[in-house]
Amino acid sequence: MKATFLLVLEALLAAGMVSVAGAQSPEVTHNTWTSGTPLPVAVFQPTAAVLKAEIYVIAGNSNSGTVADVQIYNPATDTWSTGVSYPAAVASPTAAVVKNILYVFGGTTDNGESATNDVWAYNPKTKTWTVMASMPTARFNAQAVVEKNIIYVIGGSANASGNGNLATVEAYDPATNTWTEEAPMLVAKSGSAAGLIGTTIVVADGGTNGGGSTGDTEGYDAATNTWKSLTSDSASRYNPCNGAIGPKLFAAGGQLGGSFTDDFQLSKDKWTTLASLPQSTMFPASAVYKGQLYCFGGWGANGGPIINNVQIYQP
Repeated sequence: MKATFLLVLEALLAAGMVSVAGAQSPEVTHNTWTSGTPLPVAVFQPTAAVLKAEIYVIAGNSNSGTVADVQIYNPATDTWSTGVSYPAAVASPTAAVVKNILYVFGGTTDNGESATNDVWAYNPKTKTWTVMASMPTARFNAQAVVEKNIIYVIGGSANASGNGNLATVEAYDPATNTWTEEAPMLVAKSGSAAGLIGTTIVVADGGTNGGGSTGDTEGYDAATNTWKSLTSDSASRYNPCNGAIGPKLFAAGGQLGGSFTDDFQLSKDKWTTLASLPQSTMFPASAVYKGQLYCFGGWGANGGPIINNVQIYQP
């Protein structure tokens, strides 16, 4: 009788009429934070992007100064490796990936006294960095968001004077290695949270001219080259861990943001408070991979210390 049951079960499994996937897969616990293996080199003001199932954490400031390190995190194995160094020691660049090429934009080499407009592309096949067409506007602490294989570099700072924040938006086409100036944001800001939700680029929070931060939230339609104002983030902050996952933009921590984590749902034009960060962080690197938000390093408090935490949020 038992043998007959097993034969029937095997037949049903083969036909796809029953599944054991649910029993084999661990259950997801939502709205929770976990931790990964710490960064080998603790940094704040790095950038990060996902390239071929790995997260590249690039440059930033360490306890020994500004670095060109490329630290590569494998989420599947929770391990780190060392990548080919960035061509310059730089802080607060921004990065994006198009067609398996990693692009890094701008940054500062002198603690915000001035900005660079350098653009470099990394090819994982050849393991080389190649200089690309420079940004029209030199800046650091900007955001890069990809929409239809065009990289939009948004906002940022020209200098650290407190009045150097920009509303500038420039679009980079990797296929032609050319730049186009787009409509500026409604509010000049740097260190924002940004991501693509559907076909809308949402940019929230950031440092503003005159000092302090804004909870300003805006949406950009690339097809019409227009911005519209959205509901502000009540947890006004700048330089948070951030990224878009599905229909929502997430912002965690940041300067003036404490350990608060919030999400913005575009369809409802609404912010919601979520589980707090285990460790407050500002100026971290951020990346989204397989529906989770990864936060790498940063300052643990205003002015330091530099932390090497890897904090992972599951919506």
